Order: sequence, then structure tokens, then C-alpha cells
Amino acid sequence: MPKTPDTPAVARRRAREQRVVSQMIAIYCRGHHQAAARTECALCGEAVCPSCAELDALAARRTELCPHMATKTSCNKCATHCYPASQRERIRAVMRYAGPRMLRYHPVAALRHLIGK
Repeated sequence: MPKTPDTPAVARRRAREQRVVSQMIAIYCRGHHQAAARTECALCGEAVCPSCAELDALAARRTELCPHMATKTSCNKCATHCYPASQRERIRAVMRYAGPRMLRYHPVAALRHLIGK
């Protein structure tokens, strides 16, 4: 079944969500992996290791396919689990680590994410 086209507002929200998750993955990678290992580029444009680049690509695909983008507040409150069980704990670890650090590296994105806009 083909996906229905997004309204402009939902498309902006989807793109912003992808960017924020990508920034969080980059922050996590910066804090956990050696600089020499960060040879890939995340969706947000920052350097990440191949493992984090794979998670970034998965997160972007999942956000692209999210059917609740128009109404959801955040992924942890969503009834649908978009990530496979093998990756769910990994994305949680990324968000737990990077969430508090978002204010330092990307303050505007962090505030918008907290407000839910």
C-alpha cells in the first residue's frame, strides 16, 4: 500500500525529526567512538563510525515510514515500535546519552524537540 503524501507541515516535522535523531547519533558516536573510526557521514552532516551510520540510516528510514508523524509527541510515547528489537535498546542508549547533551551542541533543536514542535 503506497504511503499517502505528507502535508507540508508534516513533511517539515518529519525532516526535523530525522535531523534531530541524526544529531543525537552523532553526539553519541563522538562520545563513544574514536575519531579515527568516524569515517562515515550522518544525515545531519557530522562524522560517525560505520556502526552509527547504519543506525542513522535505519532511524531515517523508520522516521520516513512513521504513520503517526502528524499526531505524535515523541517516539517513547508512541504505541508503535518502529525499531526492531535488536536495535531498540541501542537507540534508547543513544537517546539517553545524547538527550542531555543536545542543549550544549544543538540548543535550538533540543528546545524545539522538548516543546514538541
